[in-house]
Formats: sequence, C-alpha cells, structure tokens
Amino acid sequence: MNHDLNRRQFLGSTAALGAGMTVLGAGAGAAQNAPAKSSVLKATRGEATKERVVSAPVIREMVDAVVMKLSGKSTPAGAWATYVKPDDVVGIKINTLFGVGACTHPEVTDAVIQGCKAAGVPADKIIVWDMRDGHLQKSGYEINRDRGVKCYGVNDEWEAEPVAIHTCQGRLAKVLTRTCTALINVPVLKSHSGAGITLSMKNHYGSFDCPGKCHDNFCDPYIAHLNELAPIKAKTRLIVADALTPVAEGGPQARDQFTYEQKTILAATDTVAIDYVALKLLDAQRAKMDLPSLETTGKAKHVLTAAEMGLGVADLAKIEVVEA
Repeated sequence: MNHDLNRRQFLGSTAALGAGMTVLGAGAGAAQNAPAKSSVLKATRGEATKERVVSAPVIREMVDAVVMKLSGKSTPAGAWATYVKPDDVVGIKINTLFGVGACTHPEVTDAVIQGCKAAGVPADKIIVWDMRDGHLQKSGYEINRDRGVKCYGVNDEWEAEPVAIHTCQGRLAKVLTRTCTALINVPVLKSHSGAGITLSMKNHYGSFDCPGKCHDNFCDPYIAHLNELAPIKAKTRLIVADALTPVAEGGPQARDQFTYEQKTILAATDTVAIDYVALKLLDAQRAKMDLPSLETTGKAKHVLTAAEMGLGVADLAKIEVVEA
C-alpha cells in the first residue's frame, strides 16, 4: 500500500452478530477481509448550504442520492432496504460532543431516519444516539426515550466488563452491544487536534466510556483497534458522512475562521475508504488556507493503520469515488 497521502491530486479538487461470535470481542480474520477495491459516493450541491445554514430538502435529496448510487437501486426505498430491514433495530450514531457548528447536522440525521422508514423500519425501532443527553441537546436534538424514533445519550449505560482497545480498557455502550442489530454511522467531518481527522472511525470514541485515555500517539493505533471490535465491525451497515461545513483546522471544536462550506455528503460501507477520501478533502482545503497537509503533520496515522489491519482501503488507486 502506498502511504504517500499527497501522491496524486484528489479528483479534480479535491445483522445482528452471528451466533458464536463473542459480543465484545474483536472481529476475526480482519487482515484477510480487506476489500480489493472500495467505492465512496459523493454528492455536492451548491444549494446545500448558504452562509453555513443547511437546506433540509436539499440534504434529503443528497442523502438519498448517495445511498441509491452506492446500492445500485433506482428508488430511495429500494436503496435503503439494501442496508436495513423492517425487523432491525437501527442505531444511528452521530457526533454531538462540541455542539452546534461542530456536530452532525440534524437535517442529515433526519434524512437518514426517513431513509430507514422508507425501507420499512418502524419508527420505534430507530435510535439516534451519542455519548450523553447534554451533548445531543446542545446540538439541537430533542431527547426522546418513549414513542416513535428514540434519541438519547448513553449516559451511564455501559457494559460492566471492559474490552481491550490496544493498551486501553474501555466499556462499550449497551445501546451498541445489546439494543441495536444494525448500525448506521453518521459522523461529521472535522480536523482533530489529536487524531488529525475525525470522521467515521473516530466517531466511535463516543461508543465507549473512557475516550480520553486513548489519545496518545495521535490516537494511533487506538482508533483502528476500536473499529475492529465485533459490535462495531459486524453491525455497521452503512456510513453517511456530513461534510457540509467542515472544520479544516483547530477541531474538533467549532472554529469560525477555519469552517468552510464543502456542501458535500459522502457514503460508503468501507470505514477506512470514506475517511481516506475525507482526508483528501480536508487537505485540499488546508492547502487553500496555506496550512500543511495532515500527512506532513504526522497526524491521521490511524487511517493507514486501519488499512494495514484489513479494516478497509486507504489507497486512491483502489478507491472509486463516484459522484451522485
């Protein structure tokens, strides 16, 4: 694998766990399961945002467009049914730690919810979740544990027994390990002062109870080891990434001077490939801002580590980026 993140210009600008699988264990044979080639779908619409305010109808169309193109289906219902089924309990993992301006836009989350409904998943079997109620509330989400689509934080509902995340021991969220049978990862694209980039893989730092202990060495190889755990690896059906208004520098907090309008939604089933493509998007913007690429800062190493572990593809020669 070629580890030179700058070796080519980026496209012009840029089931429930099976019986016998240990619920909290690592996925078996990861290195042998890496795909030979991966697809990342990319929808960009000029009208998606205006002065960083997003358009809900446009976002809905974009989200459906990338999922239809990824699945090869001609209708939203058929596309979403490729990834979730009416008997699934679908967990939608979003990113809300740093609030408005640095969170998954509620409009993107709602588009994913509507897609799940179109596939026949009942509203009361859809759960939007993150680490804490307070994080969700400050990001514009309403807490609901009762009827219809649920939305809540893990709070203190962690597994009693920890699992190994490289040299760290962390307890996974019960909503992930016990409640959900299918997982849709809906992260937001940002730079990260420690990891270089936060997107699909780093989003799972909200899936265990002690993420602060896993930031040494630019979060490498902690992020890769976390994403190898079976509840994440086996349950993830789809990644729909919010790259509407990324933070190019100084993240994961909102940074007004470094926030820009990418106006893009990404989708994939390969968590490494989508993060790698997003890394190139960030680096293209960072070049415009006279900032060094994330590769030359020595950060974002976890993306390459995850590829080496067989969790996905981090090589543009093996990633097909398709416009939707």
